[in-house]
Formats: sequence, structure tokens, C-alpha cells
Amino acid sequence: MGQTGFPSNLPILDGKNWNRWRIQMTTIMRFQDVNEIVEEGLPKLTKASTEAQKIVYKECKKKDCKTMFLLHQCVDEAHFEKISEARSAKEAWQILEKNNEGAEQLKKVRLQTMRIQYELMQMNSGERIAKFFNKVINHSNAMKASGEKITDQTIVEKILRTLNPRFDHIVVAIEESKKIEELQIGDLQ
Repeated sequence: MGQTGFPSNLPILDGKNWNRWRIQMTTIMRFQDVNEIVEEGLPKLTKASTEAQKIVYKECKKKDCKTMFLLHQCVDEAHFEKISEARSAKEAWQILEKNNEGAEQLKKVRLQTMRIQYELMQMNSGERIAKFFNKVINHSNAMKASGEKITDQTIVEKILRTLNPRFDHIVVAIEESKKIEELQIGDLQ
């Protein structure tokens, strides 16, 4: 923690990490006791407001400024431009949600497309084994980067299942001699 009471290593929203950033920021805002400002906004003051209501408003206004400061520190340049004119932390948060929820939806669609491509992936007849391994591993890594959970065992099984039929005798020998669940990708290759 720095002298300001904020964590010294704050997460930065860069347009690719909305879900993770939102979770981290929600935790930081709870820790800073400002999460209700983002959720509920500032209380309304009227001419008939009591002194106690004015004191509560003043405290909430301080929390709102603290939250705006925090949000400004935790976004990249593009996101800062989007929230720089916001009048409250609640409004800034809503802008960020609106601008990033679509990106998350797009990521899910992309992942679904990658899953289909992964399932349809087969080794071509003239393809070299090293090239096929790289193709499967690269595709698996892209899926992992989009949030998919794929184990090495799943990748090994995928490779064995989709090799060219000319490797069937090798696949049978591997399956009979090794415990597939313990076989690493590098060892298989």
C-alpha cells in the first residue's frame, strides 16, 4: 500500500481484460469502502434537507471523488477519454460497463468459433507431424487465452484421435505402452 491508502500495483483496464479488471476493481472499491457510491450513486439533496443529510452528502461526495480518482488511475488512455466527462463515479462505472460488456460478448463468440474449429481439426494426408502438433498447440493456446480450460491430457487425446490413419499403428502402440493420462505433449511428439 502506498501513502494514499491505495494498493501500489493497481490493475489497468486495457480493453482486453474487462472481466478480470471488474472483479479486481470491485474488491479494491470494497476495501476502500466506496463500492456503494458506484452502485447507488450520490444521495439527493433538496432545500428541505436536514443538517444530518447534508453531512452524509458531504461524506458521500468525498467517497465519490476518491472513487473517480481510483477509476482514473486504473484505466488506459482510451478508457480515460470515455470517462473523463463523467459527473460521478457511478456514471463513469456505467460508461465502462457499457463499453466493455460488448467486448466480452465478442470474446465468447470468438471462443465458440475456435471450439468448432478445434473439434473439426484433423491432420491432413501430406502434413508433417511437427506442423500438425504446432497447429493443435497454437489453437489450444489461443483458446486458453480466451478463457477456455484445456488440459495437456485433452490436447494429447485430441492429437492421437486426429492423426492421419498412416499413424494408427503408432497410436495403438502408444496407447498400449503408456498411460495416456500421464503422457505429456512433448513426450508424445
